[in-house]
Amino acid sequence: MAAIKVFGHPASAPTMRVVLTLHEKNLDFEFVHVDLMGGEHKKEAFLARNPFGQVPAFEDGDLKLFESRAITQYIAHRYEGQGTNLLPADSKNIAHYAIMAIGMQVEAHQFEPVAAKLVSEHVFKPKKGSTTDQAVVAEEEAKLAKVLDVYEARLKEFKYLAGDTFTLTDLHHIPAIQYLLGTPSKRLFTERPRVNEWVAEITKRPASQKILQ
Repeated sequence: MAAIKVFGHPASAPTMRVVLTLHEKNLDFEFVHVDLMGGEHKKEAFLARNPFGQVPAFEDGDLKLFESRAITQYIAHRYEGQGTNLLPADSKNIAHYAIMAIGMQVEAHQFEPVAAKLVSEHVFKPKKGSTTDQAVVAEEEAKLAKVLDVYEARLKEFKYLAGDTFTLTDLHHIPAIQYLLGTPSKRLFTERPRVNEWVAEITKRPASQKILQ
């Protein structure tokens, strides 16, 4: 039995973020399905792993973690010498690390909240039998466009958001992007040449393809 366990749901973007990281590192792990529809994440057994009742939760031997971005950073550092390096090429260079950290903060606070609302409107509401609110879509697309304009400028200088190597900054975007590529909001990525190239590059990675299976 694998020492690493991920407790989550395959449709959850935060869960996908952790699974992506493990695939990039070529690490064996056990995936423990959490029944979100049945409210399993709000029951005592899961709350003992994450008191906020959100997936994913994570175990590596005796270590127990929650919050997907904290988990991905742990994996990237703990297993730095294995699989894909997800840290700056010189991970001991504080300036380079700070640039990656900025990118992760931007993803968490500027990109993800807007992208998640669009995913909810385009993907999850129709699955639940609800109607997409086009007014919300228009409002959130305008916000996402501003973020992607910043990315377009950044990507004119560098291949990836934190420099010329693929890092956690890029990886953290992949789950939401993969959802949005199947929606009308895809055009926000494709109409920006450098963003479009970056999206194609990060979503064609073998680890990215695995979470689509």
